[in-house]
Amino acid sequence: MTSQDLDAFAAWVEDLMRDRGYDIDSPRGGGKSRIADEAGVHRAAVTRLLQRQSMPDLETTRRLARVLGVPVREMLIRSGRLTAEELADPHDYLAAPAPSAEFARRPTLEEVADLLGVPADRREMFVRVVEQFLPNDPRDQEDPHPLADAATTTAD
Repeated sequence: MTSQDLDAFAAWVEDLMRDRGYDIDSPRGGGKSRIADEAGVHRAAVTRLLQRQSMPDLETTRRLARVLGVPVREMLIRSGRLTAEELADPHDYLAAPAPSAEFARRPTLEEVADLLGVPADRREMFVRVVEQFLPNDPRDQEDPHPLADAATTTAD
């Protein structure tokens, strides 16, 4: 880590502290002590960061992130400890393209019974029992029990 990296990170943290109401500029403002107390870290760690002497350790970084209301991920990236590529954003997985149509739908209980090897003469019972434990899914609102109907018709 270069002194420029430390300076940029410390300046960013200072801005966060000021934005959150910590008086870190006046000698008797108490902001450094207050944030250290709220984060559960030693005041010296806060002082060393603000004076650009050293980067806080991982636990101090985590605690400061919590108190400042920023994700630990952002603190680690801005501190230069990790890159965005090294620390994957979990939201990226949620924004990933939908799987192919073959895997996009949830399997029916009949298909699950097939995969589990439930004998044909017990499938209706399997479907009824398992349905009791499944949460309601908004995708199933048109026909909340299509499997029960399918099981009944196949059993006839």
